[in-house]
Amino acid sequence: MENLLKQLEVLREKIISAQKTLDIPTLKSEKKDLDRQMTSANFWQNQKQAIEISSRSESLQTEISQWENLEKEVLDLQKFVALAQKEDDNSIYNEALQSTKILEEKFIKLEFLLLFSEKYDRFNAIVSIHAGTGGVDAQDFASMLSRMLFRFCESRGWKVNLIDNNFGQEAGIKSQTFQVIGSFAFGYLKSENGVHRLVRISPFDAESMRHTSFAKVEVLPDLPEAKEIVLKDSDLRIDVFRASGPGGQSVNTSDSAVRIVHIPTKLSVSSQSERSQHQNKEIALQILKSKLYQLKKDKQAKKEDKLKGEVKVAVWGKQIRSYVMQPYQMVKDHRTDYSTDQVDKVLDGEIISFIEAYLHKQRNNN
Repeated sequence: MENLLKQLEVLREKIISAQKTLDIPTLKSEKKDLDRQMTSANFWQNQKQAIEISSRSESLQTEISQWENLEKEVLDLQKFVALAQKEDDNSIYNEALQSTKILEEKFIKLEFLLLFSEKYDRFNAIVSIHAGTGGVDAQDFASMLSRMLFRFCESRGWKVNLIDNNFGQEAGIKSQTFQVIGSFAFGYLKSENGVHRLVRISPFDAESMRHTSFAKVEVLPDLPEAKEIVLKDSDLRIDVFRASGPGGQSVNTSDSAVRIVHIPTKLSVSSQSERSQHQNKEIALQILKSKLYQLKKDKQAKKEDKLKGEVKVAVWGKQIRSYVMQPYQMVKDHRTDYSTDQVDKVLDGEIISFIEAYLHKQRNNN
């Protein structure tokens, strides 16, 4: 019994340490502020913002409750074991030992959340996929990556909103942008940010030759307010056009799709998911703000690297992950060296092992 009490005390200390790392008081303060916004009379006038605030509040409540409930369960079990020890009742030892194992397993699952240490890890994500070198194969590969990420998001219970889709003429997609709504969506999906490489016998080659193609995945935090980014009307060029599907089929009968170009940086964002031009404009502006935030962050990182004397070469072929289908089967992440021969499962959305390896490597580097 004495050893079991010590085991529980160690577990409780780990929980308290984790709560300090997560800064639970700050999370409670943020939730209180969100709940205050939800009580305002005009809260539902902006339905998109209202849903985001409600979702964020619910996510915070879940996170806070999980840690507080786990600490309470450990305390209750400590009292139970201490009482059994005083009464010299060993008949319940095995039951208490099993309960301790269950609580330790709960902690390990929650401890994974400590890997999300960046400012916007808890937020939704904006994901863009672009076909690169490789022609039709690259466009098909971009479509495969889109399916992989959609399946992963579905497995997490996240909501995915398609924002923009530019189909290839023969197959696949030239580019695609979608929003992912879910707890820690950006924290999970940021591991997919970068150039992906596919090696396979091309289904589009009559001679069945092996081809290498590339696609780029861009993952940005979906900033709720983006207060740090201010857009001037004079810096924007806004074009409207008719949304279209594969083969040029008309999705809308009016020019409701919107493209916004940020003139100083030449960043371009499109949205055609909504029937309303106004709604598409709002979505495009939100994505543009996220892109500008990331650009600002990247510039700061480059400055820091320069001060440290580090040089990073960013080229299209410098892939983060390779998917080899022929002559052998392997998916390998070049940042972590994690690999598997289960290519089909990975392309079907089973990428959590790659994400965990990336997050652990990132934490160790920090």
